[in-house]
Amino acid sequence: MSQPTSGVTRSQDVHRRLREDILGGRLVPGQRLKFPDLCRDYGTSVGAVREALVRLTGEGLVRAQAHQGYTVTPLSHDDLRELATARVEIESVVLRLSMEQGDTQWEARAVAAHHVLRRTPFFGPDDPDHPGAAWAAAHAEFHLALLAGCTNRRLLETARGLREEAELYLHWSAPFGVENDRDLAGEHRALLEAVVDREVGRAVGLVRDHIAHTARLLITCAPDDQWPAPPTRGDGEPVG
Repeated sequence: MSQPTSGVTRSQDVHRRLREDILGGRLVPGQRLKFPDLCRDYGTSVGAVREALVRLTGEGLVRAQAHQGYTVTPLSHDDLRELATARVEIESVVLRLSMEQGDTQWEARAVAAHHVLRRTPFFGPDDPDHPGAAWAAAHAEFHLALLAGCTNRRLLETARGLREEAELYLHWSAPFGVENDRDLAGEHRALLEAVVDREVGRAVGLVRDHIAHTARLLITCAPDDQWPAPPTRGDGEPVG
């Protein structure tokens, strides 16, 4: 059982571990998250688990339902379409503001984040069908770095939250990143170049296409009935 490192609170450690288990597929979409089970599995208190679940709810990875408690966010085409539409509109605004307000240090952070993304292997060592954890982290950092020049905290937090929600769909959709007619690395490179050159219209168009293309791919390649279902016992009752 791992223990929190120095300077990290128990709830922060539980949040990190729960988040890794959700994005790593060990806790599947729709699975109920019961306090007794989580306290036992993560070796912690009800208070620490509650704080972690509240944070994950804010990130869109967990949902709270009246009289049912918490569940890992379930996946569906309708939800993905709604999420993609929100991301296209919000990220377009935030990226535009970021390019208008960002300074040289912001540019440097974006360039460095892209360098890390480009050098990080797409697949992890244990799963040849999904993006590895290191690549997923580098990918998220690159896109967040592009938005970080925006000084409107509320808009920036909204964009970050929507992007967090999208991580579940990327994990559970094997075709992402390996389709024959798409150059994902080229999309990232073109986006960075447009941002650094302060070509606002081009950059906004590229990020809108980038988000919309991924959503269309996931919908086409993953029918609703192929999204993972929460594990059940023999009597059909959800586990967890």
